[in-house]
Amino acid sequence: MQLNELRDYIGTLLAVSRFRDYCPNGVQIEGRAEVRRIATGVTASLAVLEAATAWGADAIIVHHGYFWRGEDLCITGTKKSRIAHLLQRDVSLLAYHLPLDAHAELGNNAQLAEKLGFTIQGHFGEQDMASYGVLDRQQTLQQLVNHVGYTLQRTPQFIGISNANISKIAWCSGGGQSYFELALALGVNAFLTGEISEQNVHVAQEAGVAFIAAGHHATERYGVQALGEHLANQFGIEHHFFDQDNPV
Repeated sequence: MQLNELRDYIGTLLAVSRFRDYCPNGVQIEGRAEVRRIATGVTASLAVLEAATAWGADAIIVHHGYFWRGEDLCITGTKKSRIAHLLQRDVSLLAYHLPLDAHAELGNNAQLAEKLGFTIQGHFGEQDMASYGVLDRQQTLQQLVNHVGYTLQRTPQFIGISNANISKIAWCSGGGQSYFELALALGVNAFLTGEISEQNVHVAQEAGVAFIAAGHHATERYGVQALGEHLANQFGIEHHFFDQDNPV
């Protein structure tokens, strides 16, 4: 397929135009016109780019791309190395940030719910970015933390009473800790996201609602993989996911 066809299809699929984001969604680095092999990754780090281009990718799709609002506009240092790697090989980079978090089926939050066995009952927060629902069965906080750790292969941090019963939960992949207090108003027993901030600890303790920080990278592995598999099935092109382990 053609790069512009790929861009337009994903743009419609993820409803890119409806999001106010911190970076450009879509083609960030333009490469060759024809796309036969798509690589996906969470972040467009040099290691992911090198692995993807060695595999023979024509285009690389990531959740965390480049050109973030407020960053230095100069193309120097690590930014230069990454962009030069793509330009020298005529490989495209496409990035989808908030649209990939929020998509009802392929999004990070939807995929996280599927992996962890949460039933989605609704959404909340700015642009409906976060989700809430129920667990497939009631369990203690410690059981839930163990399940999350086993499934995501990352030991979570958590605040709360280990033997407290958890049945209703809210979640937001990545850096969603700012949604914690909105989640409290939903009457949940626990909130799960990627990161935790200092003030979240006090709020969790005072409100009696558990806070689980399961890793920014670990909670955002699945949306971009689901998108890549969808594209492979839709258009008959090759897809491979390249992961770079990240403890954060």
